[in-house]
Amino acid sequence: MVPHESPISAHRGERILAYMVASAIGLSIFAFVAVIIAHFAGLSTPALANPPWPTVIILPTIGLPIGLALLIALIVVSGVRRGREAKDARN
Repeated sequence: MVPHESPISAHRGERILAYMVASAIGLSIFAFVAVIIAHFAGLSTPALANPPWPTVIILPTIGLPIGLALLIALIVVSGVRRGREAKDARN
């Protein structure tokens, strides 16, 4: 524990985690919607085999579980920080 941590830097880790969660889940949802639009726009299955579509298709499979893991990490980090703040307030 840092003895003289400023209020601005105290929540920096949580802010970074929150942006990571938002970007991972947001990018995955954007890729999912792009695949749906491409399908309804008439792109055939062989056309989806050409770059960048394989990456766009597989991105939600990887990004959503990573986003969920980061969200769980954010909840744990936030809970630990609030617990420490409550403990310090009682003393």
